[in-house]
Amino acid sequence: MTLEVNNTLPVLYSLQHCPYAMRARMGLLMAQQQVMLRAITMKNKPEEMLNVSPKGTVPVLVFPDAHNKYSTRSKVIDESLDIMVWALQQNDPKDLLHKDNPENLIEMLELARRNDKEFKPQLEIYKKSKRFRTGTEIEERQKCEVFIAELEKRLTEQNFFIGQKPSLIDYALIPFVRQFSRVNKAWFKQAPYPLLRSWIEQHMQTRLYAKAMEKYPLWLDEYEECVFG
Repeated sequence: MTLEVNNTLPVLYSLQHCPYAMRARMGLLMAQQQVMLRAITMKNKPEEMLNVSPKGTVPVLVFPDAHNKYSTRSKVIDESLDIMVWALQQNDPKDLLHKDNPENLIEMLELARRNDKEFKPQLEIYKKSKRFRTGTEIEERQKCEVFIAELEKRLTEQNFFIGQKPSLIDYALIPFVRQFSRVNKAWFKQAPYPLLRSWIEQHMQTRLYAKAMEKYPLWLDEYEECVFG
């Protein structure tokens, strides 16, 4: 991890355990794209980030000159999936976008949309039911399992979620399946999802995952920017 200031690289505002930020970091790593990472907390959001992305959530990728209102090159990407797609459009050594099968990318983006709009909100309800012992844990988990069972079924039909080789969606879903698996670890270890369990365990043991989860000093503490990627 190198600490330095580099005004030529995009800046990534990131939160270590946020699944959307994790998704963006993995996309940047897979695409071999360097950025200056600014680690933040949601309780103390930098004004610099809020000025370019008022919604106040991470990840936010800010390109050089984005803060300059007179610049014609200003650009900000503040959706995790868009960051992944942008990065892989710059460089895609493992063909995660399946460039020869454009219909696959449409399917990837739709599956990611369902994860974000349907599965993730239900996952938050499931997590709260476990944490606060509401007595509805099983019921809320079963609602999550509609999506989880679909992922398991996909792995019974092919080696990856879409097709016979890795794609963007395999990496886009890792943080969310990880969260689901950790709500009730004992249950998940014996749940009827052996292929998905093997899939997430293998990914979490990779160098890519370890690098994506490296901890960085909080930017607002010392204003040190860390080269990532």
